[in-house]
Amino acid sequence: VQLVESGGNLVQPGGSLRLSCLASGFTFRYYDMSWYRQTPGKERESVATISSTGGSTNYADSVKGRFTISRDNAKNTVYLQMSSLKPEDTAVYYCKSRRWSEEYWGQGTQVTVSS
Repeated sequence: VQLVESGGNLVQPGGSLRLSCLASGFTFRYYDMSWYRQTPGKERESVATISSTGGSTNYADSVKGRFTISRDNAKNTVYLQMSSLKPEDTAVYYCKSRRWSEEYWGQGTQVTVSS
């Protein structure tokens, strides 16, 4: 099982980034997928979740209206489109898959929002 995030970068405030998470080793279309983020000294927090079919999404209040989660089950990939980025969005972003009690995590990708 592997989840590999990509797309993290340094971006100016107000800018945009798209993160990708490529899954392998399990039946991707059966799993709900989430993006989390973590900064040093803080707990990992949920950012967005999408159901296995893509028909349902949920967002943290802090990113609503700015971030969009989506998935392509044919490509075994989940995305996080981030816009109007703020310095407080700086974090390591992780993707997670979940089906019942079974969870897998990626290694994370760094997003830094700074001028």
